[in-house]
Amino acid sequence: MRVIVASTGEQLGVMKIQDALRVAQQHGLDLVEVAANAIPPVCRIVDFGKFKYELAKNEKEKKSNAASKMKEIKFRVNIDKHDYDTKLRHAEEFLDKGNKVRILLQFRGREMAHKEIGMALMKKIEANLETMGHPESIPKMMGKNVIMTLVPLPPGKRKRHFFSDHDVAVGDADDEGDDDETEDEEEGEESKD
Repeated sequence: MRVIVASTGEQLGVMKIQDALRVAQQHGLDLVEVAANAIPPVCRIVDFGKFKYELAKNEKEKKSNAASKMKEIKFRVNIDKHDYDTKLRHAEEFLDKGNKVRILLQFRGREMAHKEIGMALMKKIEANLETMGHPESIPKMMGKNVIMTLVPLPPGKRKRHFFSDHDVAVGDADDEGDDDETEDEEEGEESKD
């Protein structure tokens, strides 16, 4: 088996199990197999308690990161245009950051009699966000809710359509600066004549 001293990263090379155990005992540490499928198998000389703690810590971190990657946005069937645009802008921001987005459409009371309106709204949401993400599954009815999960597209293929007033104002200010430069250049050309 190939043996590595974890604290220094030093590779001791390929050796027999008995020799590796003897070296581990000399260091006052344990011999832990880290890659059983490798040829030859890889072992580390490490404190086993610390090794287990690090593994548990990494697992916990992975679980917390996975939970934060899912964002949820709630819609209603009779949503106003401005509210719709705002929610789509938030969905684009989440998708742009690489998060999955769960779209939840809630029905209340008599709205349940017109499920086709809700499904049409879900199709509209999917169409408006197709440049940022694609559905992981088709919209599904669950009780009084319709749920659809969107997965972000690769970063190079994403294109936002819904911007906040602040983003538009900043973009306009940049454009105005470009216009001033072209006017100055034109005036300079006129004065040369």
